[in-house]
Amino acid sequence: MGSRYTPVNTESAPLPWTIPRGLIVLLALAATVVAVAGARALSGLLAPLFLALMLTIAVQPIQTWAARRGIPVWAGMLAALAAVYAILLGLIGALLLSAAQLATELPQYTDSMNNLLDGVHARLSDAGVDDDRIASALSSLDLGKLVGLLDDLLAGLLGVVSNVVFIMALLLFMAIDGTTIGRRMRVVDRMRPDISYALSAFVGGTRKYLIVSTVFGLIVAVFDGAALWLLGVPLPILWALLSFITNYIPNIGFIIGLVPPALLALLEGGPELMLWVIVVYSVINFVIQSIIQPKFVGDAVGLSVTVTFLSLVFWSWVLGALGALLAVPLTLLVKALLIDIDQSTRWVDALISDSSDAPEPDPDTSDLDRSEKPGNLDDAAEPPAEHVEDPG
Repeated sequence: MGSRYTPVNTESAPLPWTIPRGLIVLLALAATVVAVAGARALSGLLAPLFLALMLTIAVQPIQTWAARRGIPVWAGMLAALAAVYAILLGLIGALLLSAAQLATELPQYTDSMNNLLDGVHARLSDAGVDDDRIASALSSLDLGKLVGLLDDLLAGLLGVVSNVVFIMALLLFMAIDGTTIGRRMRVVDRMRPDISYALSAFVGGTRKYLIVSTVFGLIVAVFDGAALWLLGVPLPILWALLSFITNYIPNIGFIIGLVPPALLALLEGGPELMLWVIVVYSVINFVIQSIIQPKFVGDAVGLSVTVTFLSLVFWSWVLGALGALLAVPLTLLVKALLIDIDQSTRWVDALISDSSDAPEPDPDTSDLDRSEKPGNLDDAAEPPAEHVEDPG
C-alpha cells in the first residue's frame, strides 16, 4: 500500500511576527534616554552606591586571601571592612585638612594678588584697552571671593558626611554579602554561564584598573609633591594628594590637578614660578599619564582612548564629580551588562577595545573552566563545603 502525499496549505499557515529592525533601534534609544534621565535624577543615590561597589571590589582579595589560608570567614570580612574604611576616611580626612590649610593660607597673598592685578591693569592700559572694560574684567578676580568659595567648599565637604555614613553602611552590607558571593556565583555559572562570564569580566577589569590607577597615582603624587617642594610652592602635600585623586580621572585629570598649584605659584613667586610649575607638571604627567599609563590601562580594561574620554564626559554629566572618578568602572559595568552578557554582541569588543586583538568569545562558554575567566568571582569564595550525598 503506497503512502499518500498530503499537500500542505502554506497560504493558511501564519507567518511569525517580527519587529522591524528600525523600530528595535528606536525602542532601544528611547529606553536609553529614559534610563539616563532616571540615573541623572537619582545621581545623589547612585553615585555613592557605585563608589561603595568599587571599593568593595577593590578590597575583596583580602577576603579571598583569608579564605585560602583557612582564616575564619568573619575575620576576613572584618579585615576587608577595616581596609576599605581606612581608605575612605583617610582620603576624606586628608581633603578636609588640606582644604582648611589652603583657606587659611590664601589671605596672606592679598597684597600679591592686588599687585598682580595692578600690573595687568597697567599693561592693558598701555595696550590701549579702555579703563571701564579693564575694571569690569578684573573685578571678578578678587582673592576675597576665592576665599569665600573655599569656605563654601569646606561646608560642602562637611556636608558629605551624610553620604559617608550611607557609603559606610553600604560597605558593611556588601562585605557581609561578599562572604557568600563565591557560592552564589557558582550557582549562576551552572545556570547562566554567559552572565557569570560578564560579571567576572567586569570585576576583573575593574580591579585591574583600580590597581593600575592607584600605582601610577602614587608615582605621580610623589614626583609632583617633590617638584613643588623643591620649587618652593606652598602646600606641596595638598597638591600631591590632589594629583593622586585626579589620576583616577582619565585624560584630563592632570590638567585639573595642575591649575591650583600653578595659581598659587603665581601669587607666591610671580609668572616665572608659575611657568616652572606648568613645565615640570607637564613633563612629569605627560610622560607618566599620557605615554606610560594609558598602555597599562588599555591592556587592563580593554577600552580605547576615545571610549575612555567619552565615558568621562558622559558619566560626569550624569553623576557629577563622582561620575568623573568612576567613569571607567561604570563603563565596564555597562559593557558587561549590554555586551559581554550575550555571545552574539561580543563582537563590539573589537570596536571599543584598545587594540584590534580583542578576545573572541568561546562558542561553548558553558565548557569554560572557571579559573580561565577574567576576574573570577569564585576567588571570594569560602572553602568548599563538604559533599553531601543525594538521598535520592
